[in-house]
Amino acid sequence: MTLPDMGNYSMDAAATDEKTALLPIMKIPPLRHLFRLKRRPVRPGETITFGIRRIYILPTGQGMLFSLFLLLLLIGSINYQINLGYMLTFLLASLGMVAMIHTWRNLLGLSVQGGRVEPVFNGQEACFPLHISERNRRNRYAVRFSLADGAVVVRDLPAGEGQRIPIHAPTERRGAFDPGPITLSSVYPLGLFRAWCYADTGMSCLVYPTPAPSGQPPTESLEGGESGGSSGKGSDDFVGLIPYREGDSLRHIHWKALARERGLVTKQFGGDQAQRISLDWALLPGMDTEIRLSLLCRFVLLADEQQQHYHLKLPGLHLPEGNGERHKHDCLAALARF
Repeated sequence: MTLPDMGNYSMDAAATDEKTALLPIMKIPPLRHLFRLKRRPVRPGETITFGIRRIYILPTGQGMLFSLFLLLLLIGSINYQINLGYMLTFLLASLGMVAMIHTWRNLLGLSVQGGRVEPVFNGQEACFPLHISERNRRNRYAVRFSLADGAVVVRDLPAGEGQRIPIHAPTERRGAFDPGPITLSSVYPLGLFRAWCYADTGMSCLVYPTPAPSGQPPTESLEGGESGGSSGKGSDDFVGLIPYREGDSLRHIHWKALARERGLVTKQFGGDQAQRISLDWALLPGMDTEIRLSLLCRFVLLADEQQQHYHLKLPGLHLPEGNGERHKHDCLAALARF
């Protein structure tokens, strides 16, 4: 039997092989990864139910003082051998444990679903509606719903009944406003413990620019327009009925014809001076970006109020001519996301 040549095998090589053998055992993840919360993306409208693993609980400041008082009471009872002191200590400790369980159960089984968020103008309060339901048919008391910016709503939830809870938050800039996860918390019944959970509902609010206080939109004549009464679209003289098109104002719909089962038609008007409202970024030179957007927002609202047709031109975007609520929302949304 021939033994392998060990002449070139040094102690350093043996130490290297030993480290290599222990390497899979030594690869322990850092401690912070063990407590990292992994949040699954939530689709809008998805229902979130708070189970055992989604509720956290810790003592409050009053709870810490209560624990310190129990510790001092226990030390005094041991030092002076007071049986009544022992009884009072364990009685209060049992009361604290029962309070902790009730605080935790006050959130267990709640279901939260985000509602539809309506767009607002910059400076107004955004409303984030929550639809709350519970499956355990148990009354819930003093449940707090709060956002990251400090908005808080406190409600009692009756057993087996759903509620719609609006949470308002101020807006500070245009664009998409994400309130972040909504925190549900409770300190019921004694305030010794605080239980909380997070509801990432995926809700977002579109914030329009702040409308300018005054201003008139620039206008340009229709190509090939005439000064006759029925040459264009206006609001002076009735011309006739045309089939309904998406974006037409609801005020111009002929409701009597719809009641007579003649279909959905729109009243056509003609004006003495047919003009087209042109909301063009290039027609407002030498202004700050936010001032331009504020003026264009004002022009959109004014043109919609006067039931006029208008189109919007932004750098890299052109919305064709139209009117109605849908067209107004499209224009304001384009200004908000610019």
